[in-house]
Amino acid sequence: MASGRDHDRATSLWALPMAGLLAMLLGGWAGALGGLAFLMGGLWLSPDLDTHSRALNRWGPLRWIWWPYRRLLPHRSLFSHGPVIGMALRLGWLLILLLLVWQALAWLPLHWVPNIQEGLPRLLQQLVGQPNALLAVLLGLEASVWLHLILDGDPLPAEWRARRRR
Repeated sequence: MASGRDHDRATSLWALPMAGLLAMLLGGWAGALGGLAFLMGGLWLSPDLDTHSRALNRWGPLRWIWWPYRRLLPHRSLFSHGPVIGMALRLGWLLILLLLVWQALAWLPLHWVPNIQEGLPRLLQQLVGQPNALLAVLLGLEASVWLHLILDGDPLPAEWRARRRR
């Protein structure tokens, strides 16, 4: 199993090649976004957010937002380290928190806060309008999970394989 420093080094090393690959497949700007997503996925949205890790410490004073995630998911479980599902849970958790903060700000009488009823559909419309960019971001995030699993030595830990055989 790789150390946090090894994960960080490999993520940094592979970010540019990942951006290049995604640029060839999906276009220049989409590739750049995918490379950035790969970097963010490996450094800030690591599967190791379920432990006291370098990725968790990068969140600084906001690391408390991962407390429920850390308490509910065992380390290296299918739900924390699993392909697709692990990143989906982390992104879902962040989305829930973001929507809660956005809704709380919408109740305040601040003129600079966009109305959630207006802003959210507009944001979703922009995301759907850029399918290559969205795909590149999702691929970059998921590729960072696979790199993490490969560095840990086994992309499909024995506990997962045992559950599949039952």
